[in-house]
Amino acid sequence: MNIVKTVAEVREQVKKWKSEGLSVGLVPTMGYLHDGHASLMDASKRDNDRTVVSIFVNPMQFGPTEDLDSYPRDLEHDSKIAEEHGADLIFNPEPEEMYHDNFSSFVDMTVLTEELCGLSRPVHFRGVCTVVTKLFNIVQPDRAYFGKKDAQQLAVIRHMVDDLNMDIEIIGCPIVREADGLAKSSRNTYLNAEERKAALILSQAAALGSKLVQNGETDCTVILNAMKEKIQTEPLARIDYVKIVDAATMQQITVVDRPALCAMAVYIGKTRLIDNFFTEDIGNGGAA
Repeated sequence: MNIVKTVAEVREQVKKWKSEGLSVGLVPTMGYLHDGHASLMDASKRDNDRTVVSIFVNPMQFGPTEDLDSYPRDLEHDSKIAEEHGADLIFNPEPEEMYHDNFSSFVDMTVLTEELCGLSRPVHFRGVCTVVTKLFNIVQPDRAYFGKKDAQQLAVIRHMVDDLNMDIEIIGCPIVREADGLAKSSRNTYLNAEERKAALILSQAAALGSKLVQNGETDCTVILNAMKEKIQTEPLARIDYVKIVDAATMQQITVVDRPALCAMAVYIGKTRLIDNFFTEDIGNGGAA
């Protein structure tokens, strides 16, 4: 497995693979890899002849008060996990390789980015769309893999690919959880022991909401109130949002009468964590 830092090196390797008739999968990440990322690499290895993993903490998707400088980074750790899970190439550029001094082009989106995380992180999805478009242009993958934990991001990328006629298949993979239910996240490393225990309130609230839907409840207000009450039993938890939206448009709904996403962002201490469930997944693993 090779680790490269430049766009030219990635393009040279992928061009060689494609000349040999090999398919290429891309797993875009910000590094500090965990079992969730590993599941994406496993899926790519299953579906493709070669897998590229990008490791880039994208400054464009962080707001001025967010955790860009403190976001965990460990390339040695990441390279071991990537190699164990069949990655063939790691693309680990510096910010100046992705954004030169005169960089002034952006990919933006309306509607899908205006709810959920888009409300509290107004620059986030512009940064996501821009960097993912650049990665797609650099790697030219046949397929790209994203986790369902970042459900709005997955919907945004699928919509962007459709809008811009990109010839890439977007694969969404299930949330990977710790044994006690906490969704795997690089930001879990910020939690102390007390906060780590408190963070279980997210998966517990997701399980409660999922159970209500499974039992036939369709009134979003009833579901959301129950979930919020559950979260509020945890003193260290502070709700950013808990909402139910149309799974395709990310717009809020009042009745679960179509495929829906129930998503939440909750601060545990100073750490913002997300979790969710898709109504379509209930009965196929529940709130996963």
